[in-house]
This record gives sequence, C-alpha cells and structure tokens, in this order.
Amino acid sequence: MSKGKKSGLISPGTVTLRSVAEHVGLAPGTVSAVLNNAPSARSIPEHTRQRIRTAAQELKYRPNFLARSLRKQRTYTVGLILEEIGDSYGSMVISGVEAYLRQHNYFFLTVIHRHDAAMLRDYSQLLLERGVEGFVTVDTSFQEAPPLPTVCVAGHRAFKSVTNIVLDQEQGIRAGLEHLVRLGHRKIAFMKGQPFSSDSEDRWKAMCTVALSLDLEMDPDLIVHLEIDDPSPQLGYPYAKELLARKKPFTALFAYNDIAAIGAIRAIQEEGLRVPQDISVVGFDDIQWAAFNTPSLTTVRQPLVKMGQIAAETVIGMIEENREYLAEIAIEPTLVVRESTGAVPKA
Repeated sequence: MSKGKKSGLISPGTVTLRSVAEHVGLAPGTVSAVLNNAPSARSIPEHTRQRIRTAAQELKYRPNFLARSLRKQRTYTVGLILEEIGDSYGSMVISGVEAYLRQHNYFFLTVIHRHDAAMLRDYSQLLLERGVEGFVTVDTSFQEAPPLPTVCVAGHRAFKSVTNIVLDQEQGIRAGLEHLVRLGHRKIAFMKGQPFSSDSEDRWKAMCTVALSLDLEMDPDLIVHLEIDDPSPQLGYPYAKELLARKKPFTALFAYNDIAAIGAIRAIQEEGLRVPQDISVVGFDDIQWAAFNTPSLTTVRQPLVKMGQIAAETVIGMIEENREYLAEIAIEPTLVVRESTGAVPKA
C-alpha cells in the first residue's frame, strides 16, 4: 500500500474535486457547490461547508478554472471599467470588488477611459469580445444601457438593467456643514467638482440645498470650480491658491473631495496660515491618505471598499441567479472628525 493511500493524503498537483469529495465522504456535487460558492450551497449546513473548505485547504486543492469554463461555456469574468486606475477613490472600490470576486472564483479585466467617450466605447466593446459576463463601473457615465448585467459606483445615469450604487449626498453634506456651523463658521469657501466627475452635479445640488437650509451665504467670490483631471493633491492646490489670492476672508473650506482638500491644506500652509487655527478644511470620501495627512483630515466618509464589495456581489447575483436588478442601492455616509477642523478664529 502506498504511503499516500495509507495516510489518506493526496500528493499536491493531483488533487481533483472528486478527490476532495472522497476524502470527506460526500458527493462530488455537494463539494462542488461549496467550493464554487453556488447558490445551492446555502442549503448545506455550515459545519459541512466548513469541513469541505478545510479539507480542500489541507489537500491543497486548486480548482481548474479552464476546465470549468469550457465545461459550462462561461468565462467567470467581470469587466471593471474605471475613469482612472491610480486614484485613491477608485483603488479602494477596486479593493472591495477584487476581494469579493476572488472569494467567489471570478476574475476581472480592467480598462480605464479618462472620461473619453471614444475610449469608453472601444474598451467596453473589447471587454465584450473577451467574454465578460457583466460590468462593474466606477465614475463612469454610459450614453446607453450596456448589453450585460451592470452595476455602477458613482454613475447616476438611470438605465433599465443597470444598478446604481448611490451615496446620500445631502446627508453627507449636511453632516459636514453642520459640523462647521457648530464650530462657529459662517464664512465658508467651497470647491465645486469637475463637470465630468459623476458625483459633481448631485453633490453641488446637495451643497446648495443644505447651505440654504442653514442660512449660509454662498458668496461667489468664495467658490472655485475644479476643472483639471488629476488624481494627486495638485487637483486642489491651485484652486486654493486662487481663493486666497482673492483676499476675501473665509474661516473654513469645504472641498469636493479629499484629494482636493489635501492639496488645499498645502496651499493654505504656504501662505503662512494654520489649519485649523486660521482655516478649517473638510473633505469628502475618506481615502487612505486622509487619516495620515498633517493635519489629519476631517471628511465625509464613503465606505468605498464596502461599495466595491456590494457592486461585485450584486453583479454576480445578476449573472448567477438572474436576480432582478435594483435601480439603486443607497449607501449612507458618516462624518469623520479629525484635526483639520476647529473653532472659528477669534477676531
């Protein structure tokens, strides 16, 4: 009798799904359902599912994706369409998407479009030709409904069969503005988002609505419009310089997003002013840099990783279970108070 047979172990590289099934004494179909995260696995007791996973790990089982794809004539691939691959916002969403897809034995192919309509059209077609089974998009606005199950993070265009994961912009803006008002700020400057950014219009509408409800004046001289497409703090830096050059006093700045807020803080400090002692700054998103900036940034948090996970879970549900699409999935923001905001300076 061979050593492998006697010990009940199977040599790495020869482990099949049937081998795992024989090891745990269960039907191959049961083991397949668990290891492939099939909907039918939900009816299998959790202790049995855990036993199968443990055995697969101990035996170093690796699923044969090529065989599975050929057998079922599927690719188990999702197309991930982004505005920019290196920005902090998108990278956190991607992290959530990747984690969920990996757990469910899916791959993804990524393309970026930089808000270029021709690139978006061509790359979407390329993904279709590569056999993706659905799309997840970030900061992407389609002109027509895609032909596959699609989930958009920060998309906002309403199409049948497209699910938009949307943040409650008004709730987030209200949390940030009310925080500044409680600290005594009334002279507040604003950075409006770029016209091509998917969240820009909705967030600005929310800003105007909330400011009106709080009886805050929105002085045109204290409003700047971001226009450049830059994933670095350079996005906000020159516009903060422009605000300061207008010589119109303000005690707080509410930036369109965190990366612009971080650039603005640098510009304010270069003018010999302190944050928050002279000017408080609030951002939006809670990217990874926000907590490690100096000073750390007060911001409206979007649960970006969670939004990516929800997007991936939703598109797989639409693919695997033909689940009826939801027009919107609402996400609630929260305010994270850090060092960049403080009481209004005493006159």
